[in-house]
Amino acid sequence: MAFSRSLLHYLCSIVLFVSSIQALKFDMQASHQHDRKERCIRNFVAKDTLVVVTAIVGGYKNDGMQVNMKVRDALGNDYGRAKDIAGEQRQVFTSHADAAFDVCFENVLTGSRTPGDPNRHIELDIDIGADAKDWSAIQASEKLKPVETELRRIEEMIGEIVGEMDYLRSREQKLRDTNESTNTRVKWFGVGTTMLLIGLWGWQIMYLRAYFRSKHLI
Repeated sequence: MAFSRSLLHYLCSIVLFVSSIQALKFDMQASHQHDRKERCIRNFVAKDTLVVVTAIVGGYKNDGMQVNMKVRDALGNDYGRAKDIAGEQRQVFTSHADAAFDVCFENVLTGSRTPGDPNRHIELDIDIGADAKDWSAIQASEKLKPVETELRRIEEMIGEIVGEMDYLRSREQKLRDTNESTNTRVKWFGVGTTMLLIGLWGWQIMYLRAYFRSKHLI
């Protein structure tokens, strides 16, 4: 009972920590067409999980800079591309596999002259799973009280955390099985190598004795 209560407290603390995370803010310096540079933010997502990527880009169009955004995962799945972003840009997708995905930005100079401030300010917010859902719409459609809506959101977040823990445990099990299999193969390879060396040593002794006897040296 005490273990379950401590586990519940731990999960709730994780949920509150995740809920308190703010958007990522950074400045992207412009580069020339022939020397494009990307800045990527990576995150992990489980299969069939809803993801909402919201980017707010400063500046305005035709100011001598063009900010492009693309979303792709480590397996090569392309979830969307957006060119010449200014203001808010939202990309919504459902993941195809358990994999890390990257949200990449590039700031390219489009004019012949470099602007006075060759930077664009970018604010990035990534919502995954329960955080990506529109809880206001769910509350209105299902006629839930605010407390019920919040409890349901926390319940889904805890379910996602438990699912991720189960996934990590299965990965750990696979890695342990692989290590044990590798250790067994290495052990038998060592035993086989030792037996082969012993046999070679014995054959060399017998060959040398026969050679010396044929020469009447022993």
